[in-house]
Amino acid sequence: MFFRIIERLNNAAQDETGGVAAEYGVIIAGIAVVIAVAAAALGGRIGALFDSVL
Repeated sequence: MFFRIIERLNNAAQDETGGVAAEYGVIIAGIAVVIAVAAAALGGRIGALFDSVL
């Protein structure tokens, strides 16, 4: 029974799905920051462009 517990703990330690999900979360957060900065930097110009077209 002790060996089964050790084997399950060992298998759980080798499971990397949580780490991969965290990495994707960091990537998505980085992309969101880049989009927010670009929108803030270009917001006035884009607004003026739409005002001139309409």
